[in-house]
Amino acid sequence: MKIKKFLVGLVIFGILLSVIYLVHVKFFKIDVIFYSAILDGLIAAFLSLVILWKIKYFGLFSSFEKIQALIIYLLLGYSFAISVPTVIDRSLSFYILEKIDQRGGGIKLAGFEDVFTKEYMLEHRLVDVRITEQLSSGTVIIENGCVKITDKGRLLTSFSRFFRKNLLPKQRLLMGKYSSDLTDPFANGAVDDSAHFDYICK
Repeated sequence: MKIKKFLVGLVIFGILLSVIYLVHVKFFKIDVIFYSAILDGLIAAFLSLVILWKIKYFGLFSSFEKIQALIIYLLLGYSFAISVPTVIDRSLSFYILEKIDQRGGGIKLAGFEDVFTKEYMLEHRLVDVRITEQLSSGTVIIENGCVKITDKGRLLTSFSRFFRKNLLPKQRLLMGKYSSDLTDPFANGAVDDSAHFDYICK
C-alpha cells in the first residue's frame, strides 16, 4: 500500500514539475536555464511535500518518510534540471545532429571546423550565453569592456584543472585513437604568452 501511494506521490511531483517548468519558460524572464530549472524543482518538491502532509490519502506515511520523499523529489528535480533542459541547451552533440539533419542528412568531416566557428557560435549566440551565465554565477565581472575573473571563478578554475588533469580518462577515444590530450588541453594549444594575443586586458 505504501509503495502504491509513494508512486502516486512521484506522479504528483512529476506533474507539478512539468507544469511549473512550462509556465516558467513560457511566461517569465530567465537568466540562466540551469538555475531556473533548479528553482522549478525546488518549488515542485516543496509543493509535493505540502500535499503529502495535508492530504489524508498519504496519512500512513510518517514524518520521517515524508522527509525522505522530499529528498527524493529534490534529487529528481536536480536530475531533470541538469539532464534535460540544460543538456539540450548546451549540448554540442545535439547541435551536431540537428545541423547534419538541417543540411540534408550529411556534412563533410572537413567542414565541421567552419560549422563550429561560422555557424554554431552565431546561431546559438554562444559568447553571449556563456558570459551571461558566468556573470550570473559571480565567476566573472565586466569592467571597462574587460571580462575579469573573480575569486570565486579562480576557486572553480583550480578545482576544474585539478579534476581535468587527475580524474578525467587518460586514454579517451578521439577520432579512432586513444589520447590524453583533453586532460590538459592548454598543453597543445597556443603559447601562454600575452605578447602573442591582442585581446589581453592591459
